[in-house]
Amino acid sequence: MEHNENWVIEAQDVSFTYEGNEEKALDGLELKIRRGSRVAFMGGNGSGKSTFFLCLNGIRKPDSGRICIDGKPIEYTRKGLLDVRGKVGIVFQEPDNQLFSASVYEEISFGILNLGADEETAREEVDQVIGELEITPFKDRPAHALSGGQKKQVAIADILVMHPEVMILDEPAAALDPAHTRKVHQIVDRLTGKGITVLMATHDIDYAYRWADEIVLMHEGRVLRQGTPEAVCADRAALREAGLEPPSVLRLWECLQDKGMISRTDRHPRSTDELIRMLERDDTDVQNKERI
Repeated sequence: MEHNENWVIEAQDVSFTYEGNEEKALDGLELKIRRGSRVAFMGGNGSGKSTFFLCLNGIRKPDSGRICIDGKPIEYTRKGLLDVRGKVGIVFQEPDNQLFSASVYEEISFGILNLGADEETAREEVDQVIGELEITPFKDRPAHALSGGQKKQVAIADILVMHPEVMILDEPAAALDPAHTRKVHQIVDRLTGKGITVLMATHDIDYAYRWADEIVLMHEGRVLRQGTPEAVCADRAALREAGLEPPSVLRLWECLQDKGMISRTDRHPRSTDELIRMLERDDTDVQNKERI
């Protein structure tokens, strides 16, 4: 199959079953991801999101099918896996699963040194990432002594320092307080600003609807629906099958339209702020008509 340069990831008929299980975690999954896009993966526990992420990074090898990064199938040799992990980084839901060095600085240095960078280059890159992600105040502390939000920052820095093409975030805001959730979301926005393709598993459909270029609904190891947030969230049957409710801003917008409180339009608001602007504009239009 001829590779299209727009696709950074292509999954072709990918299946995987965990040892001791009869049900497939991935069952003939087909998927393409556009380079530089923001993609939210959604679905219930056991739908295959995390397993697919592990296959993308080469941690798991599919039983059948293949995954291509930049048009090249993943090779499960030492060189092939180093290559894919230099391109595709993953931040686990539990940062303790990937933090193991004594200090934060050593932790962030480990990956880039392992990829073959010399110490001076690694130091420059690590210093830049530490400053960018606001880690400087705790860079010399033991990683295990950090708060959950700080650990998540370090886990993201671990990957970012290696300049990946693709960053995978598995429930990045899980168990974080609102302040650290905002900080992580700000960091994610910076990643996409650099042109990095970001794949995020999340249960927060309001955030996914506001943030993503595409939403991928997964169910029983397959892609149930993939498309723009507007198209996916308009498919209420697919949302129900994935165990999801429509975004709250979309439900409110539809209710206001049904009651005649807002003009009918094909453009859906993606956030509460956008809905408020639409209401204010409609209110201004009404006032102008009354003056006439």
